[in-house]
Amino acid sequence: MNKLKRVAAIHDISGVGKCSLTVALPIISAAGAECAAMPTAVLSTHTGGFEGFTFRDLTDDMRPMAEHWKKENITFDALYSGYLGSLGQIGIVSDVFKMFRAPETLVMVDPVMADNGKLYSLFTAEHVKGMAKLCGQADLIVPNRTEAAFMLERDYKDGPMTETEVDDLLRALSGLGAKQAVLTGVYFGEGDLGAACLDAGTGRIDYIAGKRIEGMYHGTGDVFGSFLLGALMRGRGLPEAVKIAVDYTCAAIKLTAADGTGPRMGVRFESVLADYGKLLDGQAK
Repeated sequence: MNKLKRVAAIHDISGVGKCSLTVALPIISAAGAECAAMPTAVLSTHTGGFEGFTFRDLTDDMRPMAEHWKKENITFDALYSGYLGSLGQIGIVSDVFKMFRAPETLVMVDPVMADNGKLYSLFTAEHVKGMAKLCGQADLIVPNRTEAAFMLERDYKDGPMTETEVDDLLRALSGLGAKQAVLTGVYFGEGDLGAACLDAGTGRIDYIAGKRIEGMYHGTGDVFGSFLLGALMRGRGLPEAVKIAVDYTCAAIKLTAADGTGPRMGVRFESVLADYGKLLDGQAK
């Protein structure tokens, strides 16, 4: 039996509303990898579509957690960061990467901070610079189009893209320092939506499209990133892992759209976990 891979997921956790750690833990586990958690904050719900949510900042707990893990000689095959609510948290995560990185460790950064051409509330230009610097420490970065534009200090362009525009963005993102980059929210026609990925070592770019489903569904970036990392932990190459992530994220969105519950609670990724695990085990039909 192959060695069980261990991932450290550094995200916030919401009691209700599927995103961040409540997504990463089950999806990475379904992939057959162990998922350790470093919570950055605890919320009663996620912040999209809910009002009056509670919030407890756990910044002061992050470094002691990391130091305890180090003292216990715990090692990780991947380090995976998502939403980081302050410059202080970005600095701590940077130190965590240095503490636990080994030659074979995959460091993946999802620079969660913006969408639809706008930064999330309370984020500033300094946060963007800090996140871009953190991306420079990563092996793999997974920004959406808005986050890419902010980190590269470019104007955000809405609507369909050309392959030339996607290629240019990906190559510019690799200039931040990461060996591989995945750009999400990519589409060339109104009926599709997917991602593109670059391996800076080979210069290869791949485009992976799924069928667009109208609507805005919260937490899909976290779902995509977790499906992607789970596949990578099972030995899939980047283009294949991106395709798996696109396919299963689209499947979860489609189920959510069909059941009529609306986008606020997140997408029904639970309904596709069994098939995802079987695919990675090589048992899918």
